[in-house]
Amino acid sequence: MSHTHRHAALGRGAALALAAAVAGSAALLSAPAARAATVDVDYKCKTPIGDKSAVSPIDIKAVKSGSAYKLTMSFQKGVSSSPVELGKGAMHPSALIRLGGAETGTLQVSGPANDQAIPANTPIKISDLSGTYTPKKTGKVTFTASTLTIKALGTTTTCTPGNNPGPSLSLDVTGSGGTSGSGGAGGSGGTSGSGTSGTSGAQTSSGGSLPQTGPADSAIALGTLGATVLLTGAAGTLWLTRRRRPRA
Repeated sequence: MSHTHRHAALGRGAALALAAAVAGSAALLSAPAARAATVDVDYKCKTPIGDKSAVSPIDIKAVKSGSAYKLTMSFQKGVSSSPVELGKGAMHPSALIRLGGAETGTLQVSGPANDQAIPANTPIKISDLSGTYTPKKTGKVTFTASTLTIKALGTTTTCTPGNNPGPSLSLDVTGSGGTSGSGGAGGSGGTSGSGTSGTSGAQTSSGGSLPQTGPADSAIALGTLGATVLLTGAAGTLWLTRRRRPRA
């Protein structure tokens, strides 16, 4: 192979290697930061007329909005049932989503009342439930279906997963670093836009047990004292007048 051909081959090899590296980097950059799965949840429900159970596939979706996420929890099958018809607007659902991974705790989601009547003894279709999640920590956070609550006709039905379901959603999030919930600036009263929070911070630091007095309070106190002295003087004068009155 001539010197020129050898250089050309090496040039083509380097170009192919560079293209592969760029493609690999692009694949890494385009890797999804969220992973969703439809998970079967076996709900065990405590109802006013006894225990019931039903399995419903659950999925949880997230849409980023600024520094927060709007979560939507969807039920693909109905759960529980009612012995009587539930009229339009009679059923109000809500649920808890359990956080795992980088975060712990629960997030409440809720949805609108039923827009159509639900016949008696038929599975209750739960509308999509939504809520807002604001990351506090950075890392991978999982979202798992937890307790479902159904309120209808003055009764409450509570359904808990009995099959230890896996997460319906995983997100790679960036937390706020604790600034949103720390209240540090407000508590110190140092910022001009947090006057109310600053007042609250001052009350908390002083224990909130003793009121602070100012010029207005002093004026009220002096006025009260003056009125007491005036009444006492009037009473003394009246007593002396009666003592000096000559007897008939």
